[in-house]
Amino acid sequence: MDIPKFHETFIPILRVLENGETLQSREMYQRVIDQFYKGLSKEQLEEKTKSGDTLIINRIAWGKSYLKKGGYIEFPKRGLVKITEKGKNQSSNKLTLKQVENSENFLEFYTEENSKNESVPSKISNASPQDLIDEGFNSIDIQVKDELLEKLKSIDPFYFEKVILILLKKMGYGDFIETAKTGDGGIDGIINEDKLGLDKIYIQAKRYGENKVREKDIRNFIGAMSGDTQKGVFVTTSNFDKGAIKKANDAHHTIILIDGLKLVDLMHQYIVGVQVKTVYEVKELDHDFFDGE
Repeated sequence: MDIPKFHETFIPILRVLENGETLQSREMYQRVIDQFYKGLSKEQLEEKTKSGDTLIINRIAWGKSYLKKGGYIEFPKRGLVKITEKGKNQSSNKLTLKQVENSENFLEFYTEENSKNESVPSKISNASPQDLIDEGFNSIDIQVKDELLEKLKSIDPFYFEKVILILLKKMGYGDFIETAKTGDGGIDGIINEDKLGLDKIYIQAKRYGENKVREKDIRNFIGAMSGDTQKGVFVTTSNFDKGAIKKANDAHHTIILIDGLKLVDLMHQYIVGVQVKTVYEVKELDHDFFDGE
């Protein structure tokens, strides 16, 4: 028996979850192995990826990730997984990678995720090894950002405000001041661009799930800024509606809007809320070494 490709774990995962039970991811992985991959040898079960992960677990985890993007399963809370109605209605004993990638939920996810950079998973059949490496890194980055955004939407709103201030600090802005938790006048934090605090940037952070930031929110933010500063950053885990964007653009103040996708891009870039797991070395021939032959 061969170790399954990640897309070959789609049906086993759905079968394990088909009774509607919510499982810890680790428990789900083990049940999939116990029920569908008993034929693997001890050596196969212990085989590692180059980054040190157990290969079979890594394959199931990627299967879980694709099923989630395809709308077949959901993550009710961190570390938990549950089948959706779409997953329950998957009656066929075969679910291909092409079917999942072409599903409405999957395409919607990548259309939104890649609206800025056209990084939809490649279907190039004649990809070079470098193309495959780049595509692999891109897929991992998208997965991490997706998980990061879900995490941000679930954390304490006050801690979310602190996360934003930490990010801006990592981006090179000055020292920040957290405002009081109540009665802050619509301001969640203040960045001092210079040591004396002569130039200030006001911060507003809204941790929303599905609700969009509206024109009223921007208007209140502008009101809280008036007379003290001309610069503001409004951050949300969701999106800004057209009225909010227009209000910010028309304001006499300079207001930067950061939506959920832009936020996780910045956190990923400046390594806030994520960590470097593995560094791969790709070697090439050193032609200078042989110049003297």
